[in-house]
Amino acid sequence: MAKMLSRVAPWLTSANRLRTDAGCEAAAALGHAEIRVLDEGDTPRLWELVKQDPVSNVFLAAHLESAKTAAPTPSGAEILGYFADGALAGACWSGVNLVPTALTAEQGANLGQFLASSNRRTSSIFGPAEAVLGIWSSFQHNSTRPFDVRPNQPLMELRGKPAVAADPAVRFSTGADLDVLLPACVAMFEEEVGYSPMAAGGHHYRQRVRSLIDKGHSLIYREPGGEVVFKAELGNVSADAVQIQGVWMNPAYRGKGLAAAYMAAVVELSRKFAPVASLYVNDYNQRAVAAYRRVGFEQVGTFATVLF
Repeated sequence: MAKMLSRVAPWLTSANRLRTDAGCEAAAALGHAEIRVLDEGDTPRLWELVKQDPVSNVFLAAHLESAKTAAPTPSGAEILGYFADGALAGACWSGVNLVPTALTAEQGANLGQFLASSNRRTSSIFGPAEAVLGIWSSFQHNSTRPFDVRPNQPLMELRGKPAVAADPAVRFSTGADLDVLLPACVAMFEEEVGYSPMAAGGHHYRQRVRSLIDKGHSLIYREPGGEVVFKAELGNVSADAVQIQGVWMNPAYRGKGLAAAYMAAVVELSRKFAPVASLYVNDYNQRAVAAYRRVGFEQVGTFATVLF
């Protein structure tokens, strides 16, 4: 596991100790800053933040387009707003995952301290590296030990046509593909995360794969009537950008120079939803980085991920 920043964030002073409002977890004061749960009235201001960087903020943009509000969801997820001198300076989705938007490292560290003090739990923290590492620098003191910390994940985007020809065999998945697609999705998950999503029975994971198919967010190339050669998903989709995730090549077909043409097809098919295709990738996966660059992707930022 990578060592993240210092054990104590140097910008956190005793003056910034958090005070929860009447013991609830709705708000905390930090000098001239405040953290609180956003509500319906905060929606326009949150949209202004998200629109500043539609590629980095595609997760939250997709949520706002669907929910139409910054208020907490029926499932209990909420968006924490970071206010500086009364203005919304940044935000963080807080549900199963933590996903920061427009936060600096210092603001992230303050937010991480707030999350730790309110005993929040999460499965992952991901997003712009500066904010994620800031959150982790203080949140780590009250969290379970992470499975992995990935501090340097190039965020890449492609505008316009891919630099290589797309393979026409790549297509949107259908319900008829589910039974052969699911094992490929499980294999990708195990390679990426290190354990099986089917360990607890797999019903919810199967439903997730089916949901991606139903939304038109799953793409596949398989031999006619046979095994999956390649698959990918449009993990987050907004009107401005899509974020490609879950890219997987069957091991029997790796090293043959096929990935670039398959990815070019994913990009072209994603244009059905948005004009910009994006993804983030582990920096140590040099083969994947090189393939994405051949397709025409360029790095526009850096993400980081903490997995629990």
